[in-house]
Amino acid sequence: MRAKIKDFGVFSAGVAICFGVAAVSVLLEELIPGGVLGASIIALFLGTIINSFFHPKWIQPSLKFTSKRILKIAIILLGASLSVKTIMSVGKLTFFVIIFTFAMCFGGGYFVRKIFGLNWKLGNLISAGTGICGGSAIAAIAPVIDAEDKDIAFAMSSTFLFDMIMVALYPLMGKWIGMSDMAYGIWAGTSVNDTASVVASGYAFSEAAGDFATMVKLTRTIAIIPTVLVFAYIGTRIKQKELQTANAGRKVNLMKVVPWFIGGFLLLAAVNSLGLIPAGASVVIKSASKFLMVTALAAIGLNTSLLDFKRAGLAPMFYGITIDTLVTLTALGVIWCMGLM
Repeated sequence: MRAKIKDFGVFSAGVAICFGVAAVSVLLEELIPGGVLGASIIALFLGTIINSFFHPKWIQPSLKFTSKRILKIAIILLGASLSVKTIMSVGKLTFFVIIFTFAMCFGGGYFVRKIFGLNWKLGNLISAGTGICGGSAIAAIAPVIDAEDKDIAFAMSSTFLFDMIMVALYPLMGKWIGMSDMAYGIWAGTSVNDTASVVASGYAFSEAAGDFATMVKLTRTIAIIPTVLVFAYIGTRIKQKELQTANAGRKVNLMKVVPWFIGGFLLLAAVNSLGLIPAGASVVIKSASKFLMVTALAAIGLNTSLLDFKRAGLAPMFYGITIDTLVTLTALGVIWCMGLM
């Protein structure tokens, strides 16, 4: 009995460390001016740095629980902040730009990934982060394809690097091209990754552009729903094939391979789309989801070493920058072709 209590205490201490890193990351996000550095990426990097000096074996079960179970709970709660009604608020013009940038992210990304020699999980995590909403999309898709912690860390780092560059360059390029507030808002909202970076780059151009960019970004975030479903299907099919091979052709129980948390995620998204979740409650649930995601990413950082980044080399970074650049040019081209410049 004493041994179980001790084990539980050790396990709880490990989980508490993850929550502590997350809390510090949220505080640092508030302290850093400009809001360009999100808590998610801070937690990931802070955890990785800590892991370079502090990585006892006893914390491993806690890290696994936090990076897997807590992350899945965060994804379920994320559904309460998504509503398909948001799509209608920005019109069909934005929808077409998003479709083309998605085609570039995942279609073009398929071929670019092969050039850089990345595995399909890492390549698609970076593409999802680029095409949808940075860290949130990466965190949402990672568990449905059983991505490794180091792949999540590489994907987060890749999208973060581009965002840092574009927050500074986008407003300058927009003014140099002579874009209108609406055109710039669509451009930034459909091609900059993280929400904080979209807000920062949008309002750096003008208040009207910032408002529109934020609205476009919310619409783009809705794409998490179909994207998670598609990758859940892909992940399920791969698991089925692996189990059938291992069991020599025996029937596979579909319930064991379909991600259970996807049901909760879709249920909350549907309930919120019907307007059954009060606006105040939706905000609270979204905040809880974000903090749990930050906590999970802290655990992933605590399980990732700087040596892992060194072993991966520059390929993930170059892949991310290449895809981001192609998406930027695609969005700009579609906006020009539609006569919105």
